Amino acid sequence: MAEPVRVRRLTDQEGQKLQQIVRRGSTSSVRYRRAMMLLASAGGNRVPVIAQLVQADEDTVRDVIHRFNQIGLACLDPQWAGGRPRQLSPDDEDFVIQTATTRPATLGQPFTRWSLRKLVAYLRKVHGRIIRIGRETLRSLLARRGVTFQRTKTWKESPDPDGEAELDRIEEVLDRFSDRVFAFDEFGPLGIRPTAGSGWAERRHPDRVPATYHRTHGVRYFHGCYSVGDDRLWGVNQRRKGAANTLAALKSIRAARPDGAPIYAILDNLSAHKGADIRRWAKKHKVELCFTPTYASWANPIEAHFGPLRQFTIANSNYPNHTVQTRALHAYLRWRKRQRPPPRRSGRRTQGARPHPQRKGHPLGWTPRRH
Repeated sequence: MAEPVRVRRLTDQEGQKLQQIVRRGSTSSVRYRRAMMLLASAGGNRVPVIAQLVQADEDTVRDVIHRFNQIGLACLDPQWAGGRPRQLSPDDEDFVIQTATTRPATLGQPFTRWSLRKLVAYLRKVHGRIIRIGRETLRSLLARRGVTFQRTKTWKESPDPDGEAELDRIEEVLDRFSDRVFAFDEFGPLGIRPTAGSGWAERRHPDRVPATYHRTHGVRYFHGCYSVGDDRLWGVNQRRKGAANTLAALKSIRAARPDGAPIYAILDNLSAHKGADIRRWAKKHKVELCFTPTYASWANPIEAHFGPLRQFTIANSNYPNHTVQTRALHAYLRWRKRQRPPPRRSGRRTQGARPHPQRKGHPLGWTPRRH
C-alpha cells in the first residue's frame, strides 16, 4: 500500500510562517488556502480531510504538498503562466511583425495593403513556415508591438547631386560662425479670409469665425529674415516673390551687420534667390549664399520660427485687409523680441562681433534692434 501524501517535517521558521498566515489571513486567497493545506497536513490530516477543509480537489492538495516538499514556502506563490501554452514563439512573433510592416506587393501578393483577414491567410500558407493565428490574436499582437493602421505619407528624395556638400557647408557655418549666420525665406500666400485655428474654450462651445471665404484682396507673401546668433526675427509682407524682394531682404541682413565682416545667408534654391544680380551683390558685400538642397528646405533655421508665427498670427484669425494682417505680424515680432533675454557675450570677442548703431532707411521698411 502506498504511503499517504504528507508534508515533510516543518522547520521552526516554516511552521511559524504558516501559522501566521492562517491566523492573520492574507491579501491573497491562493496564498491563504495553500498555507492552510500545508499546516493541516503537518498536523496529521489526510488529503481528503484537507480537501474538504479548503473546498479544493484532492489532486490539488496533493500537488501543493508535493510542491512544498520540493521548493519549500515558495510554493505559496505559484508562478502560473495562465491560459493554454503559447502557440507563437518569439521568432514567430517577430516574423509576423516583419510581414505586417512589409508591402504585400514585395511578397508577391496582388494588393497594396494588408487587412487582418489577408494577413492571417498569408501567414498560414507562407512558404517554409506555417503560423496559425486568429484575427483577434493578431490584432492584439500588433497593438502590443506598436504597429497601428496609419495613412500612407509621401516624401521627396532630393535629386540634388551636391546635396550632401550643401548640407555639410550649412552645418559648418552654423557651428563655426553662428554669430554671423542669417537665414531668409518666404511663406504664403496669405489671403484675406477667415482661417481656422484652435484655442481654449468651454466644452462644446468653440470660438467661431465667419464662414465667408471670398478672397477679394489678393495675396501677400511674408519675407522673413532670422539672425541665428541673436535669435532675432524680422520681415515684411510683399505682393509677390521675386529677385528684387530677395535682394532687399539680403540688404537688410547686411545692414544688421554693417561692420563689413563676412556673413552667411542660408536660403533655399528658389530661382528668385539665385539671380545674377543677387550673386554679384553678395560677392561684392561679402555675403556667402548657402543654399539648401532641393526638397530640403527643412535645413533652413528659419523654418522652425515660421511655425509659431503662423499659429499665433494667421491661424484662428479673420483680418479685414492686408494692412491689419501685416500689423498683426509685426506686433507679434515685437512681442517676440521682448521675450528674448539679452545675448550673453563671452570675454573673447569673435571676429567682427561688435555692436553697431541703429541704422535708418531699412531696405525692408524697418530695422530690428539688438537686445
